[in-house]
Amino acid sequence: MSENSDAGASGAPWIDLIRRYYEGCSAGDAAMTAATLHPQVVHWFLAPNKGSVPVRGAEHLARYWRKVQGMIAARWVVDQVCASGQQAVIEWTMFWRPEGRTDRVATRGAEWFVIEDGLIREIRSYYQMRPQTSELDGFPYAQRGYSVPGAEHSRLHPGADRDTSR
Repeated sequence: MSENSDAGASGAPWIDLIRRYYEGCSAGDAAMTAATLHPQVVHWFLAPNKGSVPVRGAEHLARYWRKVQGMIAARWVVDQVCASGQQAVIEWTMFWRPEGRTDRVATRGAEWFVIEDGLIREIRSYYQMRPQTSELDGFPYAQRGYSVPGAEHSRLHPGADRDTSR
């Protein structure tokens, strides 16, 4: 499988859809998030994370991310994408504030998206939440255009940090 970090420039509608999904999650905007989701969406989480039970339904998932964003000041950035047909696999970074702390940490993860009827139908999420930054040891994130602490945007998702109040 090859990286397709320029896929956004090709106008692939699912890349824009995935970016809009994360922008809605990051803004805590349930309506914006729900607009990207199939009514029967299912979001699967890697166990044993807190809250690893699948979330089902567009409205429920949108409200779930609004609550999460409000609790931990989360911002998601799409860093890379590989796609084929109606599926996409992405690497992302979630910048967030652990409970009782003022500093932000970065959690790196990957998700598999399935698109149906032009909307996100399924998300399979692979990451572990830890109260410290988690990333590949020695990987050159900044040099490869990924988001990094202090620059919560990427080459693929340049507008992710529009709201600098977080």
